[in-house]
Amino acid sequence: MSNRPAQSIMNARALLCCLSVFVSIFFISSSASSAQMNVVLILADDLGSSDLRCYGSDLHETPNLDKLASEGMRFTQNYAACTVCSPTRAALMTGKYPARLHITDWIPGRMPENPKLLTPDWTRYLPSEEVTLAEAFKAAGYTTASIGKWHLGEGEHSPENQGFDVNIAGTNEGAPPSYIAPWKISTLSEGKEGDYLTDRLGEEAAAYVARNKDNPFFLYLPHYAVHTPIQARADLLKKYEGKIKAGLMHSNPGYAAMMESMDTAVGRVLAALEEHKLTDRTIVIFTSDNGGRVPTTANKSLRVGKGSAYEGGLRVPLIVRWPGVTKPGSTSDTPTITMDLFPTLLDMTSVQPVNSTSATGASGRDGLSLLPLLRGEGTLNRSELFWHYPHHQHYQLGGSMPFGVVRSGNFKLIEFYNDMHVELYDLQNDLGEQHDLSASQPEKAAELRERLHQWREQVDAQMPLPNPSYDPSAPEHIPEPVKGKKKKKKEA
Repeated sequence: MSNRPAQSIMNARALLCCLSVFVSIFFISSSASSAQMNVVLILADDLGSSDLRCYGSDLHETPNLDKLASEGMRFTQNYAACTVCSPTRAALMTGKYPARLHITDWIPGRMPENPKLLTPDWTRYLPSEEVTLAEAFKAAGYTTASIGKWHLGEGEHSPENQGFDVNIAGTNEGAPPSYIAPWKISTLSEGKEGDYLTDRLGEEAAAYVARNKDNPFFLYLPHYAVHTPIQARADLLKKYEGKIKAGLMHSNPGYAAMMESMDTAVGRVLAALEEHKLTDRTIVIFTSDNGGRVPTTANKSLRVGKGSAYEGGLRVPLIVRWPGVTKPGSTSDTPTITMDLFPTLLDMTSVQPVNSTSATGASGRDGLSLLPLLRGEGTLNRSELFWHYPHHQHYQLGGSMPFGVVRSGNFKLIEFYNDMHVELYDLQNDLGEQHDLSASQPEKAAELRERLHQWREQVDAQMPLPNPSYDPSAPEHIPEPVKGKKKKKKEA
């Protein structure tokens, strides 16, 4: 008797079993893919330590960012990697100190007319050899986009060549020609006359979320706001002009209006996440590239602002919302810095880092993962933070000549390279840096100076050099231009 029917049944069962295994693998794979956390990383430009309502502003209305803080962790002692923009952006992309990268000023920088020190031969772009956050996420199967200010090079150093699938509005310029269309940004389609740039970036970012709702994505949203030029929407400008009164810490209606526009743009992205049911599996981070520019804004109790070695130039907000992990409404007073976001994001998403063949010869990263803080389970194994700025910020109010900084515990030492004098502050008792302790505590000053020098050697920091043409009888800064005779150069 033939056994063909039985064999056919066995074959069918085997086929069904294989199909079942295949379907199971497919759904497991799909489930694993859908479980991958998306990332939205928002970077403001020149936004100061107290510019958000949740950080103490008495004028600016920032309901979306305030809500984000209430749903995540707000850091109260977070620092930018540099006192100006491009170095911080490079540090964010790579997890490395600007000094290690040799990207130590805004690109292309600006020298005084009669400097005592000449700046070193620093790098004016993010080298292709450096592995960026975008490249790490792309290697892990994420789609990637940069929507907004880039300012880390062009051509082979543009976002498209640094791991981003999409580049909208990113160029090597430090500020937009205009916030009001026509904005004349080569990588952004022109708006209708009167359209507002910050609104447009928010719309582009929300549209990107909608297009990629079924794929894991890394969205980098570096706003041009609130960098100069101070140009606000007419309706918001009128609103804040009516809110100005004596005694306010913040009193610039144009800047306040720009703040609200940026917050609204952030709100558009958060609403898109909610609409597409992505909120619970999307990490959202907000921070700034350097302290607030004075007198455009005020940095509360901190000394001066952008371009400075003091806290006003270095402290910036940091908000992290990690659904299901970070306790809503929590705060951390642990000192953190821009480079920490690189390892933090990779740890949060379980994305493996890609090996770097750094142009500086250093493959290690300087940031620490903030997971212990975000999980509420521990602290960071670090007691020191460093800054190195071998450049001049003579044209910013409260700016500085070349300097280096070390923060160790609550002590902060600043070394000014022009004459190598130091200043020492106890930030716990003197946050405004009004009482220099270098003379009364010379041992501590000497200890921190030595540590700063050791660190500079470790990261191969480039030092400024004496200017053989320096004229000590002439001013080192650029004199204010005489009206009608000399046009002041565009500032970053």
